[in-house]
This record gives sequence, C-alpha cells and structure tokens, in this order.
Amino acid sequence: MTDFDALTHDQQLGILQEMAEAATANYDLPADVSVAMINLSENATYKVAARDGRRWALRIHRDGYHSRTAIQSELAWLTDLRQTGIVPTPVPVAGRDGEQIQRVGHARLAQPRNVVLSQWETGSEPGIGEALAEPFEVLGEVTARMHIHARQWKRPSWFTRHVWDFETSLGEEKPHWGRWRDGMGVDAAKAKLFGRTVELIGRRLAAFGKGHDRFGLIHCDLRLANLLIDGKTVKVIDFDDCGFGWYMYDAATPISFYEHEPQAADLIQSWTTGYRRVLDLPKADEDEIPTFVMLRRLLLVAWIGSHAETDLAKSMGLPYTEGTLGLCEAYLNRFS
Repeated sequence: MTDFDALTHDQQLGILQEMAEAATANYDLPADVSVAMINLSENATYKVAARDGRRWALRIHRDGYHSRTAIQSELAWLTDLRQTGIVPTPVPVAGRDGEQIQRVGHARLAQPRNVVLSQWETGSEPGIGEALAEPFEVLGEVTARMHIHARQWKRPSWFTRHVWDFETSLGEEKPHWGRWRDGMGVDAAKAKLFGRTVELIGRRLAAFGKGHDRFGLIHCDLRLANLLIDGKTVKVIDFDDCGFGWYMYDAATPISFYEHEPQAADLIQSWTTGYRRVLDLPKADEDEIPTFVMLRRLLLVAWIGSHAETDLAKSMGLPYTEGTLGLCEAYLNRFS
C-alpha cells in the first residue's frame, strides 16, 4: 500500500478521481454520469452530472480529519437546520444500502475513505461583481438564525465535532490546521511578532470565556463562498469545519482574505447590522471581534503552511504571511 501524502500531487488527483468515479456505483444514479473535481481543500469535492441535466455533489473526506460519527453529526445538524426552516442546506443522498456515508477504497490506499453524496444546490455566490455591504448584512442575519438554533437544539447523544478553542486553533500541541510557526515564510522575525500576537489573543480569549451565550456549535466557515443565492432564497453549504467555538468567530470568517483591506471594518459593521436584526449582540462581544479576526488570520497562515499542495494555498502563499505582519502590529498597538 502507498502513503497517500508521499505521492505527488498529480498522483493524488488521479487516485481521488478514480475513487470518485467508483463511488457513484454505490448510489442509485444513471450509468452515464460524468465526474469532475470542483474543489480540493480538506476534502475532494466533485460535480456528478447526468445527461438528463440532474446533478449531485460528491465529497471524498480526507483521511483522519473527521470520524464517521463526526461526519454523521455534521449531516444531522445541517438536516435539522433545513427541516426546521432555519436555512436551506444540502440534502444528503443515501447509498443503495440506505447509509448516508459510504466507504470507498482504492488498491493503492491502505484504507477506504468516507464519501457523502448530496443533491446539487442551485444558486450563485453573492458579492460577485457587486458591492459587498448588502451580502454581508444577509450573512449576518443567516448567522444569527443559526446561532439561535444551535443554542436551542437538542443534539443527539452521539453528536461529536471538533472543538475550535485557543489550544486547537493556535496552540502548540494539536492544532487542527497545523502550527502557525510552520506557515509559509515564517522566519525568526515573523515568528517573534506572531508569537506576541498569539499570546495576546490567548489572554483576551481566556478573559472573554466560554459561557453558553458566547461559545457553542457554529459553522466555522460562514463566508460568502459558502452562501448560495437562488432567487430570494439564501442557502448555506460546506459544513465540513462546523464544530464548537466562539459565536463571534463566525463574525471573523466572512472577511477571510479581506482582513488587510480598508473595507474590512465596514464589512464587519454590515455583518453586525444584519445580525442585530435577528439577535441581540452585546457590545462586549462586538468589541472582541478584532481578536477573532486575528485568530482566524493566523489560523489561515497555519492552514496554508500545512496545505501547500492546494490551489488556494498556492494562490495565497507568502504574500498572505507578509500581509499578516501589519495586522499583528495594529492589533498589538490597539490591545496591548
């Protein structure tokens, strides 16, 4: 058997493509479907299309990132969000055996991967070719509805998801996305500045606390790329990172990759405006959003370093690390 991580990027893509094509046999799909990759990040996602126009989204889960129970927990939450009318979410498709999670192997891999098929969601990402203020207000409203649901929902007893606290995000032991010190281009000088920033983030989050009104089940990646606008309907997709974290972390993820731009503060204001249309937002929580923005920024520095083979990491790379320096200095000046 082969160590998948030791393969070249092209070899990995070839194996994943073969697995995706093989996975379609586990479902009641037309025999003539085509399978094309649309995204490679934590997981490999494919568009499955039939000649009659029907489409599905197929996800091959990364080995070792989520357990089968954790994936089932993700599906349970997004299903309840949809069925209770909070927000439209993807509809999982069961395999021929009735299971929503399928196991698909490959001759060159030591163990099979978890695979989930969902109905294709129509719509387009908001903000493309338009001003971002209104989409951010919509995003704030949707996020508030999801936070209300998370606080009231009686989760299944077996429910389990990642915890996104300080230690699992920027800690030294077992950060989910790798160590920020291993980010692209993080030399001794940058590590010193980033380290001071991380220490301040840790102190502020410890003071902020994890009370029920501040810490709970969140999407963890609620940015415009994970919204679909279909007429007057707003849909939320990609719950792969959902887990337990600070609610205001969901205020920071929308401006991922915008953090360093002049419009960032206005976008956060638009988000909070939308959020307050649905749910009260205490001033103390709003005042801490800059801490979550820095947390997210350094978390992405770590992610880029540990996912250097992905197209997103390649497109961001060193400039993203360099652009983080000024944000750290501004954060330290503001809160030290």
